[in-house]
Amino acid sequence: MRDDLRARYGEERLPRYTSYPTAPQFSDAIGHEAYGQWLASLPADATASLYLHVPFCRSMCWYCGCHTTITQRDAPIIDYLAVLRHEIELVGDRLTSPLAVRHVHFGGGTPTIMEPSELLDLVALMRRRFRLDTSAEVAIEIDPRTLTKTMTKALGEAGVTRASLGVQSFDPVVQRAINRIQSFEQTARATEGLREAGVHGINFDLIYGLPHQNVESCLETVRQSIALRPDRFSVFGYAHVPSFKKHQRKIDEAVLPDGEARYAQAEAIAEALMSAGYRRIGLDHYALPDDSMVQAQVDGTLHRNFQGYTTDSSDVLIGFGASAIGRLTQGYVQNEVVLGRYAERIRRGELATVKGYALTADDRLRADLIERVMCDFRVDVGQVCRQHETAPEAILQEIPKLRALQDDGIIRLEGNMLSVNDNARFLVRSVASAFDAYLGASGRSHSRAV
Repeated sequence: MRDDLRARYGEERLPRYTSYPTAPQFSDAIGHEAYGQWLASLPADATASLYLHVPFCRSMCWYCGCHTTITQRDAPIIDYLAVLRHEIELVGDRLTSPLAVRHVHFGGGTPTIMEPSELLDLVALMRRRFRLDTSAEVAIEIDPRTLTKTMTKALGEAGVTRASLGVQSFDPVVQRAINRIQSFEQTARATEGLREAGVHGINFDLIYGLPHQNVESCLETVRQSIALRPDRFSVFGYAHVPSFKKHQRKIDEAVLPDGEARYAQAEAIAEALMSAGYRRIGLDHYALPDDSMVQAQVDGTLHRNFQGYTTDSSDVLIGFGASAIGRLTQGYVQNEVVLGRYAERIRRGELATVKGYALTADDRLRADLIERVMCDFRVDVGQVCRQHETAPEAILQEIPKLRALQDDGIIRLEGNMLSVNDNARFLVRSVASAFDAYLGASGRSHSRAV
């Protein structure tokens, strides 16, 4: 691909398309009353995924884009977990019957910041209020620096099946620049301890585009990581948005890699992981050949949600905790972000939803097109349109960006079949954005496409 095209498309500021429409389109027109009605209308045979947000950490990583609070005291965490349990009860009360659950995900922050007994209590509560499948995947995000032996044991007892460990980079220069000092030995101990406890699904999260990062340091991080043989990798580009996350102002923009350097880092990581036997999944995930995510990609059943690529095909996603986002058949809902206001709403006995989005027929069509492009690098526009009782011409002819993408060699259009060219797959977010009817409407700045 020509350097000028790679640079131009790579510098675009675009959503990650873990949902459509994306969160900037949510509004307060959808509140707690609408959410309660949506929950009550769910059919008894609907399947669900549960997401529980634990927004606390012991220290702030300066690259972080999550909603989290720094605390050295346990009291705020204990108070929050009491409110979280109350919210689970409130949601359960609004369902006509307990839903079957296939996936549970504890996100953060650092979910393992809670006491082991509190984790076990939460899992027990979910088992009382929902019907957790015996084969349900229970996943949790972990900071290896703070994971204790007692928590590791509790994770096994709770039935956790998958753990995502934040690694980011093992380069000490990069670690100092992002305020996250984490040794290889800490990561190795956490990985080995989890496997001994029965948590066999291990993910590593890596980031490129960090301050002082270069291809050599990225490859050294990969070399050390694959020695521990995690099942999956998630490899994300650092999103520098200091206007949105003020702590990112502590990062010196002068030492951030430019677009060309970010591209070189991403491709070097990809080549190193694939050479080590991992299969590339979509834009930024990698998995060993026998992983269920690889099979889902082969079968065309890979999906996108707020955690990225997933094998989860559940009908609904129910989010618990401050800032948590849910997806029901009618649309999206998001909880209050501010901890105090979230707690106050729950204590009043009402759901914490403060904004959301009711899906239109056109949204559902575009969401399916975007998901298939992001997951498969191709989409049969005609087939998707038929499923939504829409003529494909109504989509293909009204989007001028598709013609530009074709002229620039990013995509191929053969009848109603759209395919991303192999050498342009790193620009798949640019292709997906062609179907986004709201792009730019919110004025919000997104991360670079590369």
